[in-house]
Amino acid sequence: MSAPGPGRLAGKVALVTGGARGQGRSHAVRFAEEGADVVLVDLCAPVGSAPYPMAGPADLEQTVKLVEDLDRRALAVRADVRDLAALRAAVADALAAFGRLDVVVANAGIAGYAPALEMDEGTWQEMIDINLTGVWKTVRAAAPALVDGGRGGSVVLTSSVAGLIGFPNLAHYCAAKHGLVGLARVLAVELAPHRIRVNSVHPTNVDTDMVQNPAIHRLFTGAADPDPAAAAAAMRAMHALPIPWVDPVDISNAVVWLASDEARYVTGIALPVDGGMTAPYTLPHAAG
Repeated sequence: MSAPGPGRLAGKVALVTGGARGQGRSHAVRFAEEGADVVLVDLCAPVGSAPYPMAGPADLEQTVKLVEDLDRRALAVRADVRDLAALRAAVADALAAFGRLDVVVANAGIAGYAPALEMDEGTWQEMIDINLTGVWKTVRAAAPALVDGGRGGSVVLTSSVAGLIGFPNLAHYCAAKHGLVGLARVLAVELAPHRIRVNSVHPTNVDTDMVQNPAIHRLFTGAADPDPAAAAAAMRAMHALPIPWVDPVDISNAVVWLASDEARYVTGIALPVDGGMTAPYTLPHAAG
């Protein structure tokens, strides 16, 4: 192994859940670019209520390769964020491999869509179990390693603009993502004596498989056979800036900043990266 390269996170170790693809993969690559070694946790298996395919083992292997291509180390662990024992084992493996843990990014989550009064109980429960309880379990398993390390640290919870405002057909998703704001604020207070900072990040639409799939295109267009271009136009209309979505790296840059010493006194905040979606008043912009 080479010595840590230059970067804002040189010599540190970051654990990222949902690390096989999408935002999690992007976070892992940006951490590696900034000098960190990375622990990648992902289920790599289907989730019943998600209307799009989940990441698989090959995706996780590809993320490992991307990190290693940057001359950083990567440890891949297949684990379910609903399983506290599995998460604790992943943290133990990380400490055995790297000897420390400095950053925790609780990023794993799913999306699904149904009117609140038509949603079945299983769909509701699976969303809460993964997107809210799974985040608490991630922090419950990993934060003690930060405390025991005695060096402080950073915890970032991936929420959403849906954790700040409400959207139709997303009652379960909004409930989970709003819950993360409260969780982050309490953890920020409780972990502050250990110099561990806790913040939530709130992306708008992100150009990943969670957004680029027929189910969400139908949601935005109302069409049985949706045109992706029409869905993009509908998403564009949601923002103050003339964009339909942001790139995963736009969220990763915010996460890296929250994890770095540049944000050493930033804790308990909800950071939107939303293209102005949460602005109460916006001006019309040209289509295209």
